[in-house]
Amino acid sequence: MSEPGQSSAPRLELNGEPAGVDDLRYPLQTNYGHFTVMRVKDGCVRGLDLHLDRLQSATRELFGSELDRERVRGYLRHVLSGATGAWSVRVNVFARTLDRERMDKTVDTDVLIAANPASIPATQPLRVKSFVYARETPRIKHVGTFGLFLHRRLARQAGCDDALFVDAGGRISEGSIWNVGLVDRDGSIVWPDAPQLDGVGMQLLKTGLTNLGASSCVRPVYLSELARFRAAFFTNASTPVRALAAIDDCRFDVGAEIAHRLLAANRSNPPQAI
Repeated sequence: MSEPGQSSAPRLELNGEPAGVDDLRYPLQTNYGHFTVMRVKDGCVRGLDLHLDRLQSATRELFGSELDRERVRGYLRHVLSGATGAWSVRVNVFARTLDRERMDKTVDTDVLIAANPASIPATQPLRVKSFVYARETPRIKHVGTFGLFLHRRLARQAGCDDALFVDAGGRISEGSIWNVGLVDRDGSIVWPDAPQLDGVGMQLLKTGLTNLGASSCVRPVYLSELARFRAAFFTNASTPVRALAAIDDCRFDVGAEIAHRLLAANRSNPPQAI
């Protein structure tokens, strides 16, 4: 369900121009690139600098070239011209000039932006199922999403809502399209230490908790120790906080107090104008 009072017309632009069928041919045929997804409200984004950092870093690693932050911001302003309210915006970076036989070469990149009116974030606590799985090159938010959605499908078929990934030793890393945090019995926040995406939602919460003087730490967390935690939660850039009702057979407190505290931490990060 979209937020009230906004046009439902989606927008799609490539390098600041309306995108047509031919423009989409390359990213469909060559599944190589990266992206970020942000929630824009009235022209502002919490963690805009983090999204731009992510895009620049991944562009260097995947294409060997520099992505101009101001270029991306200009494209964002253009695609959202006249838009009001909240929008979900996906920025994809790929390269139409990429030669698959010469992957060692540095190439200039293209920026494809899709903007849609944002839905109201869901609040129903989630039940998640653990799977032994790791994303390829997890530090990058790349377009290779097959494994994520396959495991979400498997979780749904098993009667759960989503998938949580662990290694062969049961060490927790991340969810399908989200990071996971846990709340210890003393109220402190614990972030799993494992190869994972350094998600924008998680980064904002870490900064916000520091701003509020709250205790948090990063350490390995294993499925075998979940019963020691009071609560667990999902976070990403679109949904800052969503309670987890259970991981496998381990159930958690889903009271509103924890969510309110975490939302306050997220909101302590000021929105940044695009």
